[in-house]
Formats: sequence, structure tokens, C-alpha cells
Amino acid sequence: MKSIRLAVSLLLTFGLLYLFNRSLPLGSTSIPPLGKFLDPFHGFWQNSYENELNDDLDLNGLTDKVSVHTDSLGIPHIFASNEKDLYLAQGYITARDRLWQMEFQTMAAAGRISEIVGNRALDFDRGQRRAGMKYGALNNLKNIEDDSLLNSVMTNYTEGVNNYIESLSYEDLPIEYKLLDYEPEPWSKLKIALVQMNLSKTLNSGEKDMQLTNALKVFGKETIDILYPDREGVGDPIVSNPDKWTFKPITLDSLPPALPDELIQLKAPDEKPRGIGSNNWVVGGNKTATGSVIVCNDPHLSLGMPSLWFVVHLNAPTVNTMGGSLVGAPSVILGFNDSIAWGCTNANRDLVDWYKIQFRDQTKNEYLSDGQWVKSSKVVEQFAIKNGEPFTDTITYTHHGPIRFDDTYHSENERKLFAYRWISHDPAMPMKTFFLLNHAKNYLDYRAALDKHLSPAQNFVFGSVTGDIAIRVQGKFPVRRKDEGKFILDGTKTSQEWQAFIPFDQNVGVKNPETGFLFSANQYPADATYPYYIQAGTYYEAYRNRRISQVLAASTKITPQDMMKLQNDNFNIQAAESLPFMIAQVDSANLTDGERQIVKQLRGWDFNNSSESTAAIYYEAWWLDLYISLWDEIKDSELSLSYPSEFTTIKLMKEKPDFHLFDSKETPERDSLMSVILSSLRKSITQVEKWKADNAEKTFDWANYKDTYVQHLVGLEPFGYHVRNGGNGGVVNASTHRAGPSWRMVVSLEKTGVKAWGVYPGGQSGNPGSRYYDNFIDAWANGKYFQLQFQASPDAYSKNNSVTTLNPKK
Repeated sequence: MKSIRLAVSLLLTFGLLYLFNRSLPLGSTSIPPLGKFLDPFHGFWQNSYENELNDDLDLNGLTDKVSVHTDSLGIPHIFASNEKDLYLAQGYITARDRLWQMEFQTMAAAGRISEIVGNRALDFDRGQRRAGMKYGALNNLKNIEDDSLLNSVMTNYTEGVNNYIESLSYEDLPIEYKLLDYEPEPWSKLKIALVQMNLSKTLNSGEKDMQLTNALKVFGKETIDILYPDREGVGDPIVSNPDKWTFKPITLDSLPPALPDELIQLKAPDEKPRGIGSNNWVVGGNKTATGSVIVCNDPHLSLGMPSLWFVVHLNAPTVNTMGGSLVGAPSVILGFNDSIAWGCTNANRDLVDWYKIQFRDQTKNEYLSDGQWVKSSKVVEQFAIKNGEPFTDTITYTHHGPIRFDDTYHSENERKLFAYRWISHDPAMPMKTFFLLNHAKNYLDYRAALDKHLSPAQNFVFGSVTGDIAIRVQGKFPVRRKDEGKFILDGTKTSQEWQAFIPFDQNVGVKNPETGFLFSANQYPADATYPYYIQAGTYYEAYRNRRISQVLAASTKITPQDMMKLQNDNFNIQAAESLPFMIAQVDSANLTDGERQIVKQLRGWDFNNSSESTAAIYYEAWWLDLYISLWDEIKDSELSLSYPSEFTTIKLMKEKPDFHLFDSKETPERDSLMSVILSSLRKSITQVEKWKADNAEKTFDWANYKDTYVQHLVGLEPFGYHVRNGGNGGVVNASTHRAGPSWRMVVSLEKTGVKAWGVYPGGQSGNPGSRYYDNFIDAWANGKYFQLQFQASPDAYSKNNSVTTLNPKK
């Protein structure tokens, strides 16, 4: 009997050892080896400790000692005696704090998530490769390697990252590696190019070509010109220079491309009101309290943990710069140095076209171009699948770009055999621009840096210690004829391809305007006399820009604190312009007592989307239902169609209340705008009351209703944060449920020393066990800022700062 018990005990022991040291399948994914994961000395418990910030380390590739002072916010101040060591140290320190995020986002860009989570990510991965993310990164990499300076910076940064990776054992790995049971691979310059492609996809892949092609067929040209105007004619453009554009523009033939006759049988997307974007502005010294220029920037992006941004200070004899860096790429992207400051917003130009391709046969080996059969190219993509068999996908490329959909990939959506022409596939090296801005001393340096920037197109605002202010809409923009790029194009005719690009010195820009300030908030870039045809990739913004303009125009003796207040401004111009009209259409005699009370509350609202407001809830719910109900032909269509903008919708409500598309199948009087407005009021009140009942434990206010959520990159709920704050997609504080100001920065360019403040929703560390993981969130939510330590010498930093010394490895 003892021998049987011993045998059973041994079997159980060996069985548990087997189970606890292997990754086990769980549905479509797997769980990590529990033995390693639960090990108190090497497993996930180890991640509750800080990365060592006080240390003396030896690194391969360094030529001299580098000191890294990590301040009380977790921001590293890197001091090196030369730039080679500076960027190597930047790579090492960024990897120390954000390694898993760096690698995960580049694997997502490259279409490699299946290697981590298995077959459930295969469709996503195929989509990434068919969109040409890796293709564009490889094109960028060639440009990088052809530029000796930028190639050196990238090489040194990469070596720094790999120094950190090589130092790791299992116990040191970020917790996400342990949860997902994989290990980091060596960093490369291709991965840096993929970081750039991720941002390009976010910023300049917007388009509505297929939706507008369908609308053209369904509604006709006259109606779609009303629904989707190129220019809504509201607010101040980024640059107003009427009749003073003195250059000679490039002109093409005046014949617009033939309008297509297509219907893309794809269910309309669940499109919600837009408004998310970015703000930047610069105020000249004649409007500030100190007489110094103030530069402000707050890019609005998806809110994630860890944050997209990593604040860093880089100092060498030839450079002293600080600000938000992109995790996984060298230099500072949005920031300042001791002479200038700069910031970006998305230019929002249409830089994507779809071409209908005529292949010779089903092999797709040849396609028609100007009457000739031209050979296509094929790329065979290999996908490694965790716990599964490898997968192979063949992607066809034309000279326009990849065929994203065919008989083997989402053939049901009828986007088959359209080639994807995207500006971000063209060779570019945006990191060169930011490297040069980090070193820039004046306006001429700023201009020279921007001349290197092709994509993603951005509105670059600038200010200097010497008092200059400027803005420039910079990117590689095709010269277009009227309506070109709005619809699907004929891929058999080269005459419909991009024929020329706007010279950089003819891009929209201005220096030292009489107004004393400049700003952009994703609005239309130029006045009507600008000689080139401009169209948005999605929609140009109509509200935030006007609020910024109003406040700056009316302000004098401006302080940095005034600018912080403006970045957190919640005044809702859309509500101010639409709500009184909506209420005026409602006959109070038709309302219940409860409905009358809510309308009374709305009448007294100050149009601020403050966190404690309840009126904001009723307005937002009412507007959303009304917006969707007015365009029920679009919502219910079996075709892919795009909603008109909020501004156009409100303008049509006021000026064309009998517009033939303004009806609702749910109202008995289908020709009455008033009936749709009343019906939406009642439905929205019902929806809000249901929310109250479902969330009885929560305070009934706008912050809880909006529920801003800073989500972990792979949705790990314990590592995400629900945040109480105000805002709305259409106000300056453009905070929504899942997006918002990702890096608020205010810089006062004072001659006695540059002063700067910043904050973002997250923290410097990617380790959920670190005190630096979330130490910025409460300040960000409450509109507070941290003053950034910016000194030219390491001796100026507090002795209380943690110091890491990096030494050349002998």
C-alpha cells in the first residue's frame, strides 16, 4: 500500500511539474506556464518592484560615461558627452521603462500578433500586411539607411534597446510577457520604421472614397455636394491670406476624372459623431504677461496604458531638448529646446485613393494600364501562429499599391480588386524632421527641418525665444483637380493618377501675423483664394478652432496658466448653436411634466461639458439620437455610406428644414423635422433614464455618463483606469470615452530660461507595479500640470533624484 501511495504521489508531482512548466491551451488562446508565472522569486510577483533607478551599469557601444537623472515624476534627464552615446542611452532607458509596449506595438504594425495570442488575431494580422504597413516601413527604412546621419541615430538607439534586452532574465521581464508567455526579440531599425507607420495609420489613413462613390450613385451629385461640401465655410482657417498667395501654382488639365458608376455592397459602418482631433497654438510676446512667446500643444489620440508618449530630456554638447518622445523611436517628437518650441496637429488631408483594377484573368498576374497589360507583383506573407499551424497569404501589388481585398480575404465586402494608394507607402523619414527640430535655434532651422517631412501630414506650430511665431501645414500633397480623390478612380488610366505634388514652399504657412497668435485644431487650412484644391480625408473640424480663436483674440497679458485653462476648456459651441434651435421646435404642450423639467434644465445650461453637469448628458444623448435619426437612410442602408458632419447637419436643419432626407421612419409625420426632433428627445430621455437605473450606484453626472477609460493596450482590466473628467469630442478639452488629449504641453520661451509644463493620462513606467505607472492620471483628469525640470547641467538637478550611471563596457 505504501508503494502505491508513493507511486501516486510521484505521478501527481511529476504531473504538476509538467503542467506548471508548460503553456496550456485555453479556448483560442493559452495560459502561461503557471510554475514560472507564480514563482515568488521570478514570476509575476517580481513585477511589483521598481526597475532599478540607482545603479552603475556597463553597456556595449558606449564611448563615454552617461548620467541619467530620474526625477520625482519618473522623467529621465539623460546627459551625454556626445550624441552617439545620447541616443544609445535613450534607447536603453526607454526600453527599461517601456519594453513590452515598444515591441507589442511594432508587432501589431507588422501583422504579427498571431505569434503571441494565436489564430484569433490572424484576420487582424492579414489586414495589417494587406494595408501595406510593413511595405511602407521597408520603404522608409531604405530612406533611413541612405541618410548617414539618421541611420547613425537609429543604429545607436537600437543598440541601446538591445543592451537592455540582453540584460534580462525571466524574472526581469515585464508582466505582459509572462501573462502571454513569450520573450522579447532583438530590436531593429525596421521596428523604429514600424513605430512611424503606426502613427501614420492613426493620422493619415482617413478617407471616404467608397462611401462617397455610393452616395453619388444613390443621391446624385447635387445632393452630395450639399451633404459633403469640401469647405463648410465656418471659422478661421489655419492661415488667412486672401489674394496674397504670390507663388505660381502647378496647374493640371481642367478636366476632372470621370465620375464612377459603382455600388459597394457593404453595410454602412456604425459611424458616430466626430470631433476628436488635436489642438496647438502659439501666442506672440505682445499678448503675454512676460513678453515671451508661449507655445501650446495637446494631440488627441486613443487613450492607452502605457501611454503612447514617454517624456524625456536629452542633453549633449550639441543639443538640449525635452518633451514627448514616441515609445520605440529616438529624439523628442513634441517639445522644446533652449531656443524654440514646436507642436503638431493632424493636417487631415485626403491622402488615400482607391483604384479599380482590371486584371487579365483570375491569376491577377497582369492588369490593364493605358491599353497595355502590365505585370503585377506578388508577395507571399508567412504568419507564425501560436499553438497552430503556420499560415501563408499571397498579396498582389500594382504600381498603385496593394490589393487589400480579394477572393481569399473578405471577398464578401465587394471591395475586391481595388488597389490602395496611400501616401505613407512612399519612402519618407519623418524622424529626420524631429531630429532637426531638436537641434533648431531659429525660424530658418524650423523651415529647413520641415522640408524633410513628407508624411504623416501635420500642422507644425513654432515659437522662439527671439520672438518669432509661425505655422506651416507640411506634408507631401498631390496636386488635385476638382473632386479628384473623392471617389473611386479608374486604375486602367494613368491620367487619373497623381500627376504632381505641391512644392513645399507653396504649402500653407505664415510667420509673425498681425493677430499676434496662430493656431490649428484640424480645421480647413487656408482661405478660399489658396490656389490648390483641398479635401479632407474625413472632415475638417468646425467648433474647437473657433473657441480657441475667440479666447486668444480676446486675451491680453496671457500667462501659461491661462493657456492651461484653455486646454481644459469645456465650452460646447456646437451645443450653443444647436440646442436653442432644437428646443424651439418642441411644443411644450406635447411634453409630460418630467420632459418639461428636463427641457427647462437644458434651457438653463451654460453649454459647458463640465464633469458635474447633468444637462450635458441630456443634450449629448438627444443630439446623438437626432443625428442618427435624421440620416436614417444612411443608418439603414445596405450600402457603405458616410454621415454628413455635425456642422452641415445643423446648418441644414436651420436653413433647409424641409430637406428631402430629413425624415424618420419612426415618426408619423415623415416630412416634419419638428416631429423627428420631438421623437429623439423622448427616446434620448428614455435612454438616459435606463442608464440611471443600470448605474444607480454612480453619481448622475457627465463624467460618469461619458466614462473616460484609459485602457491597457491588450484590454487587461486591472491595468486600465476609469477617469472622472469633463470634455467632449467637439470642445477644446476633447475628452471622450476612449480618446482625448494624450500629451498636454505649455512652453513659455523666456529669455532668462525656458519654462515648460506637461501632463498625460498615465505614467512613465510600463510596469503596473511601479509608482510611476499611473502617477499622472489624477492630475490630467483634473486639469493640473507638472512643471518640467529643464536644466543644462546635471549638477543643477536635485540630489534626491535617482541617478543611473551608464559606462562603456570594457
